[in-house]
Amino acid sequence: MENKSDIIEQQREKLLNLKNNNVNLFPNDFKVSHTVKDIKDAIKNSPDTVKEDGPSFVVAGRIMAINMFGKAAFIRFKDRSGQLQAYVRKDKIGDDAYGFFKQLDIGDFAGLSGTMFKTRTGEWTLLVYKLTLLCKSIRPLPEKFHGLKDPEKRYRQRYLDLLMNPDARDIFVKRSRIIQAIRAFFLERDFLEVETPIMQPIPGGAEAKPFVTHHNALDMDLFLRIAPELYLKRLVIGGFERVFEINRSFRNEGISTQHNPEFTMLEFYQSYSDYNDLMDLTEEIFRHVAKEVAGSTSITYQGHTIEIGKKWQRMKLLSALEEFGGIDPDILNDKEGLIEFAASKGHKITKTWRIGKVITKLFDLLVEPELIQPTFITGYPVEVSPLARRNDTDFTITDRFELFIAGREIANGFSELNDPDDQRNRFLQQVEDRKAGDDEAHFMDKEYIKALEYGMPPTAGEGIGIDRLVMLFTDSASIREVILFPHMKPSGNN
Repeated sequence: MENKSDIIEQQREKLLNLKNNNVNLFPNDFKVSHTVKDIKDAIKNSPDTVKEDGPSFVVAGRIMAINMFGKAAFIRFKDRSGQLQAYVRKDKIGDDAYGFFKQLDIGDFAGLSGTMFKTRTGEWTLLVYKLTLLCKSIRPLPEKFHGLKDPEKRYRQRYLDLLMNPDARDIFVKRSRIIQAIRAFFLERDFLEVETPIMQPIPGGAEAKPFVTHHNALDMDLFLRIAPELYLKRLVIGGFERVFEINRSFRNEGISTQHNPEFTMLEFYQSYSDYNDLMDLTEEIFRHVAKEVAGSTSITYQGHTIEIGKKWQRMKLLSALEEFGGIDPDILNDKEGLIEFAASKGHKITKTWRIGKVITKLFDLLVEPELIQPTFITGYPVEVSPLARRNDTDFTITDRFELFIAGREIANGFSELNDPDDQRNRFLQQVEDRKAGDDEAHFMDKEYIKALEYGMPPTAGEGIGIDRLVMLFTDSASIREVILFPHMKPSGNN
């Protein structure tokens, strides 16, 4: 078996030979008249007119297979819409052109002109009258029967993954359709799509560690946004009562099957609404996407049947800790007791955390993996919800929810805190938390406080993780399967 370097050397020799014979290896004047899909649609809609003496088609694509039979050859080529077989005969294209054709390889791009006929095996095939080289490849494609299976190589060389693995291509086609469906959903409901800064002087809108960069001209540090929240709410203050952004955000955290430091999020705000309204709206969003993309509100994810169409469960956080976490309700207000309980389950909790963060950490460890069907968890402590409105009857919790499906968080939303004095005090407490060692605590944002002092109407807002949503609707176990170019350590290979 030839090794890869030998094949590359042979390809380079072919390339040089063609170049020495004045062949344009990279022309840019070939025009196509049809895609593969166009041809298949023509066959389907007008089978009597598509024949060997019928209309001509001019197509182009990458050669994926070549089977030589002396003076004729079958090839398979693919374009963006699909794959088609073509038949190249020496007596049809001429001796010189056929000799040139024999210099082509799998992986090359070719332009093909011809008519369609049906082979003896019943396969519609393009009978080629003219063939043009459009791009000569040098490196061989992965072996077709085994494709590209190594996950690391698939992620590093996504272009090969998309070429050789139809399932990978389908995931990203579906991802695009999901985003289009979401955008249409909000535009139909009078939301305005906006763009907010990616580089921010103060990171805010979530508890996360930011990436830091430096602007030379201004001589100041800037942060890649961890969320667009505080800027979107400035727009609400400015009179845009319904806004949404499908945005890229960045968090300087670990990489796992659920986390990538650069990710896509939907964030939206609706004035004169509360968190209950958004829970209803969220169910509508997911059902809309399910119907548009999956054709059903019942989907399968990692062996579980997820019922999107049924009414979703809503549960208080403390009740979930009792029911799923097995925590005695008598210790839910006892920080030391909760830390001891966590230790008994093999989990270490940071003792300097306030009780609200201890409670939510226990929820993440004990309850979240158990929430398979869509479930809204409400009643999050004020300590971990610095931007959410306090509950009117229990000042220790906020009007906030998180959505869990298939054992992971998918969305986070709440009635927005629009009291500037309360917001200032919340920020000050976050500053103290940061001084105590919590590097994910919020910064003080005086400019946002100033904006709130001009008045923000009663508003509810929400963020939905697009990558995790795509994972759900494509039955993907890892976030790397749904991000075209996930972050990875350098391989050190050429």
